[in-house]
Amino acid sequence: MTGSHNDPRDLGLLVPNLELSTGCSPAHLPGQPPSTLAQSLSTRLLAALHTCNLIGMEDLEIWYKSPDIASNGTEASQSEIKALWTLYIDVLFISLDGNPFDAAWAAVLAALRDVKLPRAFWDSDREMVLCSDAVEEAKSLSLTGFPIPVTLCVFRDESGGPPSKSVKDRSFSILADPDSFEEDLCSESVTLTIDRPSGEALPFKILKIEKGGGGVIDKRTFRRIMPLCELRWQQWRDHMSKYGIGLVK
Repeated sequence: MTGSHNDPRDLGLLVPNLELSTGCSPAHLPGQPPSTLAQSLSTRLLAALHTCNLIGMEDLEIWYKSPDIASNGTEASQSEIKALWTLYIDVLFISLDGNPFDAAWAAVLAALRDVKLPRAFWDSDREMVLCSDAVEEAKSLSLTGFPIPVTLCVFRDESGGPPSKSVKDRSFSILADPDSFEEDLCSESVTLTIDRPSGEALPFKILKIEKGGGGVIDKRTFRRIMPLCELRWQQWRDHMSKYGIGLVK
């Protein structure tokens, strides 16, 4: 392999695919073609994987040390990348009742923290990549951080009194982890993907913001919901640690 590509996104090495046609809800019956929602969620998963830099290129590289004869007659080894792993990430929904992205990302994160790649090596005689059957030689992925998305919806109180010209003047509530019923009642949503660098004393970082509809959520509202997002991150971290899903740093 030659070239200056050093990012999985340049070579398409991460391929998430989300399947909703499993009978997970009345709107997604088995046998149907991929819906617009399924395709958009797959795209969002891919974008989140790249934005968070969750998987490094070094975990996907398959190296080969080729013998080389130096000018003085001694044998020296030269390393080169012969192949790359491609990770196909399939997410199947069993039951869908709202907020599919957060649930899908949690499944992807848990799977990546638990996956093991067999030791792969280049066979110069056969000119192909082979994999070892030895379980003890398999390695886990060195994931970067523990990014968690938190989706919230805005419910506006339209009852009581004449409607206000400004959405800022209307009373509203922030709903975390909305279900399908709440999503239908809300016209504005935001998804914050946050992570905390190694060390409990360091502040949280916002890695990605996705917002759709309305104009209620502004900078001041973001400051109000950040403690809720941080609490959600801690809950997911504790939950995965409790069930031994990978090494959560």
